[in-house]
Amino acid sequence: MNNKPIILAVDDDEDNLVLLTEVLEPLHCLVMTATHGQTALRLAQAYQPNLILLDIMLPDLNGIEVVYRLKQNQETARTPVIAVTALARLEDRDRLILAGCNDYISKPYILEDLETLIRHYLPLIQSVG
Repeated sequence: MNNKPIILAVDDDEDNLVLLTEVLEPLHCLVMTATHGQTALRLAQAYQPNLILLDIMLPDLNGIEVVYRLKQNQETARTPVIAVTALARLEDRDRLILAGCNDYISKPYILEDLETLIRHYLPLIQSVG
């Protein structure tokens, strides 16, 4: 049985998902990706990730709707969600936190800042090397 933490990365930009996957690789996580909100909801329900990195500007459902639906679902309500978005104003951050995101990082982000956030929500992750 694999006990690596599962991180679901959701972004409509494939390049951003590739970058996130590379950033997460040294953290020894299983990384799942989705480019649409509906797919993210299905994956979250099916695999119960330990953390979700969620872009807000998605082609079908926006990230606020995704996090709302996650928090309404008993099986995914406690999963931490970090908004990873280009929406950088203070009122955007407040709106995302009110919608149910646990935290927020704006694009373009500093890789070390993202890793620090991930380690905060997944304290058992150990970096090797």
